[in-house]
Amino acid sequence: MKLPPTLSRRRLRAAIVLLAATVLTAAGLAVASPAQAQTRVAGIDVSNYQGTINWTSVRNSGVQWAYIKATEGTTYKDPRFNTNYPAAHAAGVIRGAYHFARPNSSSGTAQADYFAGNGGAWSADNLTLPGAVDLEAPPSGAACYGLTTTQMRTWITDFYNRYKARTGRDVVIYTTASWWNSCTGSWTGMASKSPLWIAHWGASSPTLPAGWSSTTWTFWQYTATGSVSGISGNVDRDHFNGARDRLLALANNT
Repeated sequence: MKLPPTLSRRRLRAAIVLLAATVLTAAGLAVASPAQAQTRVAGIDVSNYQGTINWTSVRNSGVQWAYIKATEGTTYKDPRFNTNYPAAHAAGVIRGAYHFARPNSSSGTAQADYFAGNGGAWSADNLTLPGAVDLEAPPSGAACYGLTTTQMRTWITDFYNRYKARTGRDVVIYTTASWWNSCTGSWTGMASKSPLWIAHWGASSPTLPAGWSSTTWTFWQYTATGSVSGISGNVDRDHFNGARDRLLALANNT
């Protein structure tokens, strides 16, 4: 019996797909799932702990963007920021500055002012990302800095509002799901405002804080023990959740 033309075409397509998969398997090649095939742009984040960086080598290695530590609290500026920030730009790396938050030492408003005035400001030059605020437990002391969840929400809101008033941009929030959910009480109030830079090492996909979803994270720090040409020792490695044109759209506020 002759098959209908549509059914014949379906069977032919199925046979071609099966044959292609067989050939690829025989050649030892893996067929990526749709999730694995998603475009992600390689990035890093650095501070003075990485020492001297050859940014041309970094860019030539395939790294397209970087967050660079600028400030902490209202008294500390990273001693290598003034070298790293322009050098990354000169090498063609899309760069952004980040601020390590100290919510127990001064207000969110004061720290946003200090950050914006010491490297964290934004410029529409095709190579500058909006600034980021690093919200995580301190190296020592109380994980939530002794603040209640209500006080922490207020601190973050004040930082966000002041940074946006100074720069016109929504500040990027760097955090972990566990810190955010514990210290803000699983607050969803920033998910519609700030791009998320999620830290989750050694996972196939990141666990996200309350409010953000698997399709709404922007950056993912997936390891703290990466390596990159141009940097001695370990470096944090990151993904941008999208293709380069979307990264440039974020940089340019388009």
